[in-house]
Amino acid sequence: MRSSIEEERFYCIGCAGEGIMTVRFIYRADVIRIYGAGYWRKGRRIYEEQNQVY
Repeated sequence: MRSSIEEERFYCIGCAGEGIMTVRFIYRADVIRIYGAGYWRKGRRIYEEQNQVY
């Protein structure tokens, strides 16, 4: 098993319906491996105000 210290982690944020969703993933052997996904709660209001999301 590889250590998370050795692997570069990536994050993707986008709109899903009326919510904001985050997906956390890594590239391993030319394959994208998702290790977490969920709706974003913390900071949502700040994000929406700064990016004029309605």
